[in-house]
Amino acid sequence: MSKPSVFMNFLEAFVAIVLGNVVYFILMPSLPPLAQHHRFHTDLGTLVDFWFCLVAFGLIRTARKWK
Repeated sequence: MSKPSVFMNFLEAFVAIVLGNVVYFILMPSLPPLAQHHRFHTDLGTLVDFWFCLVAFGLIRTARKWK
């Protein structure tokens, strides 16, 4: 694997995490209480937040392949 592709993978993952968390925390007040993350606890909200990041990563990868 070349260094530019490693850097692009890292950049895609970083952007996906940031975008996923931004969307999750914007929508968190309207989510059911069980899906809301509580600080310093591993709960269902953590899994929901991870799902938002995973969807963002999938969208980024799909958009890159369409180029």
